[in-house]
Amino acid sequence: MDADVIVVGAGPVGLFLAAELKLAGAEPLVLERRTTPSGEPKSRGLGALATEALRRRGLGDRLAEADVEGTKDLARDHGSTRGHFANIFKITPDASRPRTNIWQPELERVLAEHAEGIRVLRGHEVTACESDVDGVTVTAGRTWRARYAVGCDGGRSTVRKLAGFAFPGTPALLRTVAGQARFAGDVPPPGRYAGGTFLRGGSMVGITEPASNPEPAGAAGFAARVRRITGTDVVVEEFREERRFGDQARQVGDYRHGRVFLAGDAAHVHSPSGGQGLNLGLLDAANLGWKLGAVLRGDKPEAFLDTYTRERHPAGEAVLRNTRAQSALLAPGAHVDALREIVAELMDLPEANKYFADLLAGTGIRYDFPYPASAPVGEHCPDLELVDAEGRKSRLHEHTCTGRGLLLTTGHPADPRVDVVRVTNTGPLLLRPDGVIAWAGEGPLDVALDTWF
Repeated sequence: MDADVIVVGAGPVGLFLAAELKLAGAEPLVLERRTTPSGEPKSRGLGALATEALRRRGLGDRLAEADVEGTKDLARDHGSTRGHFANIFKITPDASRPRTNIWQPELERVLAEHAEGIRVLRGHEVTACESDVDGVTVTAGRTWRARYAVGCDGGRSTVRKLAGFAFPGTPALLRTVAGQARFAGDVPPPGRYAGGTFLRGGSMVGITEPASNPEPAGAAGFAARVRRITGTDVVVEEFREERRFGDQARQVGDYRHGRVFLAGDAAHVHSPSGGQGLNLGLLDAANLGWKLGAVLRGDKPEAFLDTYTRERHPAGEAVLRNTRAQSALLAPGAHVDALREIVAELMDLPEANKYFADLLAGTGIRYDFPYPASAPVGEHCPDLELVDAEGRKSRLHEHTCTGRGLLLTTGHPADPRVDVVRVTNTGPLLLRPDGVIAWAGEGPLDVALDTWF
């Protein structure tokens, strides 16, 4: 074997998964077709759960530094730092579980440093991926052999196609072309028009319109789009950092085929509305990494890996559902305009505002476990403040860098399978390495320990 796990793709999801595997005692190998990291600003932020996942691994200070400039950029480009649902900027995020405004290239630099020491081979494009009883053979220039392989290679995933995953879903309803523009002369006001939406904040601009419309490129092409939507002739002197994206929504039915797994956009694609893609993908990596490590160490049987799809498929399905709803609210037309007004009014209600905030953050996701349990079991634990018997205070993330399970307790005996922290200000909690609450004082602790460790 050349490695325990071959990770295909050195984007944020692939790098974080590789680091999680290394922390779990496995030997990962990352293959990336690009020769250098992409500088494309495809995403500009992490949700609360992904922020907490990276904080648990000691990356909180780096995220906080990046968030300062990222928040300024967000206010400049969107005119608001509030969250939005279908570009209705009224959502007040939960201050107790903050997100991070960070551009994707900066995030990749942070995660590349975090994954230092792991073999990352660039300029290696995968052309074959075959799974058998004992392992996976991946061809990328030469053949590589590992116990498992994980495709983290994006929405057009080569691994997904080579391994034979079906990818059902819905085609694009809308398509957006965005970038940095410099205009000469008058520019029409941003907003919704009869045929689509003109977006503008600072030098960032975009056009969202039905996916059936033609797609001219470059400065002249973007000027033609603005004219088509707004009815105004404009002169675009420069159009750079061009990005195109649609709102097709697709998801594999099973995140695993034999010894090949998918994570991130390779497993699910959707509209970027609400900025949920990175949050979803990094949580896939957090869920899968420690489980592969447990099986590779011999601590858990092969069937343990089936919990990955059981837990993460519903989470992906929930994001596809809400992004489809956002696309419906972004479509042009008077009927949609009327619906948007009503949704905007609903967002003024505190209960509705919280609903939308939790929906986009994913904090309402609760995994079903194979033993009786009530909330908060199955939920991702927030970054709690902890107080020990001497009155010393700490945060939960200060105790999770080992990548092991964690038992917060006032008196339970130590267990060699997990780290133990004795606290006085919270009830007993057992946390999995991905921050999910596995036990909260009800029912036998041994059942939860035996299930996950």
